[in-house]
Amino acid sequence: MLSIIIPTLNEEDYLPKLLDSITNQTFKDYEIIIADAGSKDETINIAQSYRCKIVSGGLPAKGRNEGAKAAIGNALLFLDSDVGLPHIKFIENSINEFNKRNLDVATFTLLVNRGKKIDKIAVYVWNNWIKLMQKLFPHGASAFLVKKNIHESINGFDEGVVFAEDQHYVDRAAKKHKFGVISESIYISLRRYEKDGRFKTYLRYLIADIHILLLGPIRTNILNYRFDHYKEGKPKN
Repeated sequence: MLSIIIPTLNEEDYLPKLLDSITNQTFKDYEIIIADAGSKDETINIAQSYRCKIVSGGLPAKGRNEGAKAAIGNALLFLDSDVGLPHIKFIENSINEFNKRNLDVATFTLLVNRGKKIDKIAVYVWNNWIKLMQKLFPHGASAFLVKKNIHESINGFDEGVVFAEDQHYVDRAAKKHKFGVISESIYISLRRYEKDGRFKTYLRYLIADIHILLLGPIRTNILNYRFDHYKEGKPKN
């Protein structure tokens, strides 16, 4: 069985799209766990309408860990709440490839279905970078597939890491277990880039990468990370 774990905070606009893309999958042996950080909108009601299991969350690392504690599946699929599965065989294909390659932890390449040319270029660079570096400096973002016993063996996500905790998680797991980039791709949202500004956001991720490589995980909020739904205000270019 697969446990799909989704951290949320005020995600009424995005969560239904993700849950629809999950329920439409050909793969049906799953449970959905929503780890909510105190939503004030309709997030919880939406999750209940899709018969999701709901647990208390927090920042993404804590939310993922709390979701994993409640999981009954032997494999965990961690998804950001604003991603989308591109076709109905996404999970089936991913599980099959994961098992065929005998992987312990895996991530996915990314897709954007709108945005500016720079966004498509950035995703192209990212996808090729993580494929190139998967054996030397494993990367991951937005979606991860991992065996539950592997997640438990590394004590889950480090809740003391305040930014790029997903990157730190993959790096730790890959040091002792088999990591790979699945050939399936997942749609990501551009809302953070549009709200904070593209240059600032791409620079933030570049700095985080260098920090992790040279200095280790980021344990203070030096990059002013916000975990919320980015609904207010006008986008920046």
